[in-house]
Amino acid sequence: MVSKNQIKLITSLQQKKYRVANQLFFAEGIKVIQELVESNFELVHLYTTQNDFDEVSNAKKTIINESDLKKISALATPNTCLALFKIPANKEIVESGLIIALDSIRDPGNLGTILRLCDWFGINQLICSKETVDIYNPKVVQATMGSIARVNVNYIDLNAFVSETELPVFGTFMDGKNIYKSVLPQEGIIIMGNEANGISPELELLVKNKLTIPRFGSLQKTESLNVATATAIILSEFRRNNS
Repeated sequence: MVSKNQIKLITSLQQKKYRVANQLFFAEGIKVIQELVESNFELVHLYTTQNDFDEVSNAKKTIINESDLKKISALATPNTCLALFKIPANKEIVESGLIIALDSIRDPGNLGTILRLCDWFGINQLICSKETVDIYNPKVVQATMGSIARVNVNYIDLNAFVSETELPVFGTFMDGKNIYKSVLPQEGIIIMGNEANGISPELELLVKNKLTIPRFGSLQKTESLNVATATAIILSEFRRNNS
């Protein structure tokens, strides 16, 4: 059974201001929840329609029916479980290796996919402008498929950070240097721009190394790549150059 107060709290967490106020977020689905339970994230409570998650104490677990799950779920078709977690304190940014920087990424699916790509390619640091969608947005958490547990994410003044870093700064532009013909380093900051507008003019002034993924289509009419797709290609090239 889920109380009215619990329903009110959980559903409120779909909005960022309530996540910030309560320092809580929720995750749905066995895989995502399992990844978070096994990580350093602190479980507050688990609601499940199944008698699963034996590692979770009964004090932090409530067996509920599908009707109650629908009341607290953010999904059109609810999974079998939902869990509340505490939002952890920010970890210090370590300026080494490759770092992905996101400039005003707005689509939750794109952010979740990019975080999964960071996990896949061994990128430990993901830094985001303050205008980027919240990492604890339920749609983002869902899209990460558990990778949120393994990548350090920070929201910062991106312009100030990039202007002060000693790492080489890369950005993706239509008129940049062909990435397939570039010598790419083992360390650096790779900036990925907004879905509609790309990298902001202010940040562009700070980018010393402009890259592009060339078009091969005969008509050359495709305006741009999806930002998550572009991130996958760029990370693949950086890793291939240094494997």
